[in-house]
Amino acid sequence: MKKIIILSLFLAVLVSGCAIPLAKIDQQARKILSPEEAKAAAEKFINENLLPSDIKATVKNAILEGDVYNINLNVSGKDYTSYMTKDGGKFFQSGLDMATFAQENAAQQATAAASADNSQAVAPTANVPKTDKPKVELFVMTHCPYGLQAEKGIIPAFEALGDKIDAKVRFVHYFMHGDKENQETYAQVCLREQQTAKYYNYLKCFTEQGDTSICQTQAGIDKIKLASCLAAKSKDYYKTDSDLSQSYGVQGSPTLVINGVQSDAGRDAASYLAGICAAFNNKPAECSKQLSSVSPAAGFGAGVSNSNAAAGCATPQ
Repeated sequence: MKKIIILSLFLAVLVSGCAIPLAKIDQQARKILSPEEAKAAAEKFINENLLPSDIKATVKNAILEGDVYNINLNVSGKDYTSYMTKDGGKFFQSGLDMATFAQENAAQQATAAASADNSQAVAPTANVPKTDKPKVELFVMTHCPYGLQAEKGIIPAFEALGDKIDAKVRFVHYFMHGDKENQETYAQVCLREQQTAKYYNYLKCFTEQGDTSICQTQAGIDKIKLASCLAAKSKDYYKTDSDLSQSYGVQGSPTLVINGVQSDAGRDAASYLAGICAAFNNKPAECSKQLSSVSPAAGFGAGVSNSNAAAGCATPQ
């Protein structure tokens, strides 16, 4: 599972260009940064671009290894390792041991393929407490491929159960996909809180098309109301999500929390419905609805996946 999460992080970075440019530097003016310069540049970039304003990273040291700096940092008491080119031009959020990764990952994929069965709903194994009206929270990043996959899978379950559950799509306490993710997150918390009736229609469009403007128009979003929320309330709404994400110990996108406990219900609508319905004291009739048992494809777009394997976008490493 650890390697799958690391791979998902690598893929998330790959989708956005493999490495993140720290600054536009004239090719002829590039120079090798000293360790202290590299340390300062990495810390500034991480805090200004990859983390919410209430969380700060501290870079402990930068060690030159060949053509890259090994960046050792601490975020909220946890140590992570990232990499930066020695000229300060590119930042890599994670690295892989290529000599052993392919073999180990192939073995894990074979195990996942053997255990996954898209013809059935995947029952959750977490000990989720039962309530009369389950509280269901899906934590994602707006541009994480696996968060998008989970949203496409869970929305039909949310819509099937309606007001029988207290359901929300929430957002994790960190960003990994640049300013576009920051802005989309603030917009979505506003839509969720202030234009609730239109939010799922917007989200169904966004997870397939990935175009904010088109989907806001298609869903009939009140853009004046949205602009007002972005200016006055969006950061407060997101802080609530961020605080909850940290309190639940969320370490990846997606993470499903039912009645305050993380659940491993699968990525298809039928599995999500089964996982949520297992948390009722008395299951309502809606739990007998037949939803798709095929996992949606990861990332933007329609289509399906050939696996229920639980990959995700992990916390920055």
